[in-house]
Amino acid sequence: MAELNLNPVHWMRPGTLQLSSLPPLSVYVHLPWCLKKCPYCDFNSHEWRGDDWVAAEQRYLDAVCADLDASLPLIWGRSVQSVFIGGGTPSLFSPQGIERLLADLRARLRLVADAEITLEANPGTFEKDRFKAFRQAGVTRLSIGVQSFDDRFLKPLGRVHDAGQAMAAVAEAAQCFETFNIDLMYALPGQSLDDLAADLERALSFGPPHLSVYHLTIEPNTAFAKFPPQDLPDDDTAYDMLDLITARTAQAGLGRYEVSAYAREGHRCEHNLNYWQFGDYLGLGAGAHGKLSFAHRVMRTVRWREPQRYIEGACAGQALSQADEVRRADLPFEFMLNALRLRDGFDLAQYTERTGLPLSSVQAALEQAEEKGLLIRQ
Repeated sequence: MAELNLNPVHWMRPGTLQLSSLPPLSVYVHLPWCLKKCPYCDFNSHEWRGDDWVAAEQRYLDAVCADLDASLPLIWGRSVQSVFIGGGTPSLFSPQGIERLLADLRARLRLVADAEITLEANPGTFEKDRFKAFRQAGVTRLSIGVQSFDDRFLKPLGRVHDAGQAMAAVAEAAQCFETFNIDLMYALPGQSLDDLAADLERALSFGPPHLSVYHLTIEPNTAFAKFPPQDLPDDDTAYDMLDLITARTAQAGLGRYEVSAYAREGHRCEHNLNYWQFGDYLGLGAGAHGKLSFAHRVMRTVRWREPQRYIEGACAGQALSQADEVRRADLPFEFMLNALRLRDGFDLAQYTERTGLPLSSVQAALEQAEEKGLLIRQ
């Protein structure tokens, strides 16, 4: 394994960027295992095929803790605004394991008093009182990967749960969590506008404070890319579906604040907002990406992707496969790629604050976009 330079002095040396202050900091923890790999999924997820889950869980948490210890000098003294535990299927981990993970984080990091702590969960790993136990472990927000409440669409998507399990899981989440999210997908094989309307109504019947609705996308290196599903809705139907989603969520009091995200007032996902506002995040776990800012440069990190290699590397103090400085020329695109996902757009002062670049670095492009009617400056 190549040893990368994680000496904070190296990253704090003088450079061409001038960040007047550091952005908010979040922590992302990746738990990589699933019961089954879905054919559309291009995330770093791996089917669990071992025998001793309890030992594997503890070994993985040991590795994440070692990874965090090695990363602390890069973020020393900074407060953490949010924690997001994603996957994979994090709800495969026991409530005791999640409690241990959060205790390890709290022991080493300065979490703000009202830090948002999100756990991704799948109905296929749901059992009665499990979500309640996650709440007691310190999770404040649950994100449930339902995708559909219709068995006709769950099966071709490769989901391990059925509609009944999905409804039971969301019902328990609504009892245990003040803030929770339902993930849905649309433009599914064979799905009609009426089918989507029924899925939406089922989701909204639980009164979710947050709803994420994603267009099914055929990603490279997935089973769907190799064997494309038949009978996908055409583009016009997909646009009609999006119009329906936006109208119906608005009627239910959920405002669209990002490309795929709808929320009631006070229930936007703070962790994802930090991504889209070009904030910082420490990425821990197999394949996790991270972004950290310093006074004169921005750093991006990537952990080893394969779980066993990550565990071995992290426990040896070498969890990272990459640690690179973002090129000055790439920062404007990286900022816009995130900020322009937001319905509210971005503040020009935030651009200079988060990139360390003068506004002149994008002035010509902004003017060109305004002339074409693609951007509005208020």
